[in-house]
Amino acid sequence: MLYFALYIGYINKIQKHVPPYNISHISLIYLIFSKALKIPTTGIKAIVLIADKMEGNMSHVVIPLFDGESYDLWAVRMQAYLEGLDVWEVVEEDDVPLSENPTAAQMKAHKEKKIRKAKSKSCLFAGVSQMIMTRIMTLKSPKEILEYLKAEYEGNEKIRGMKVLNLIKEFEVQRMKESETIKEYSNKLLGIANKIKLLGKEFSDSRLVEKILVTVPERYEASIASLENTKDLSTITFTEVIHALQA
Repeated sequence: MLYFALYIGYINKIQKHVPPYNISHISLIYLIFSKALKIPTTGIKAIVLIADKMEGNMSHVVIPLFDGESYDLWAVRMQAYLEGLDVWEVVEEDDVPLSENPTAAQMKAHKEKKIRKAKSKSCLFAGVSQMIMTRIMTLKSPKEILEYLKAEYEGNEKIRGMKVLNLIKEFEVQRMKESETIKEYSNKLLGIANKIKLLGKEFSDSRLVEKILVTVPERYEASIASLENTKDLSTITFTEVIHALQA
């Protein structure tokens, strides 16, 4: 409780100079605060519970953590998280200073945007490991943070192309094992396909359908024959095939 009292004193102090923080902001800052000073994190759970009860919004959703691996997947999850908080649209915007003699409406809009940018920056700081944090802690805006992470971990076009080729090779060699279930095998194929899509390469549903129909064990031949007689395999979806094979 002593740590928490000191922390609240710190929050009260900085609120004199920056826009007010709601309880979700405070819980995020406390997470960073506790990591930086190596404070026991037991108080974090209590704050998050309070935030959840007071706001009833997304405070119960865990911020996706990036540790240097699987950047593309993390980027999608973080974008969804920030969209849920209604702050994503300001992340990619450059800071625009107020014009001379702004109206009351312009001042209000500018303040609200500043608060939303601060909130998104807090989320990004809380959503990376300590190692990554040391690399981005001096960056001023959420846009700068995301641009740095993208350049550092997404790789250039040549690297992304090599990743796509390796994933396609991995997809092509897949064969369903006798010990696997349709659900396990289909999830494996879908996982590879989604990784390819995250790298910006198109990967059609029909390709997944074709793959699973020709690589399942012989015990599914009767189900496949039934599909051929009742469905148009050129238009059938991957989900329909999975349901049919599981029946």
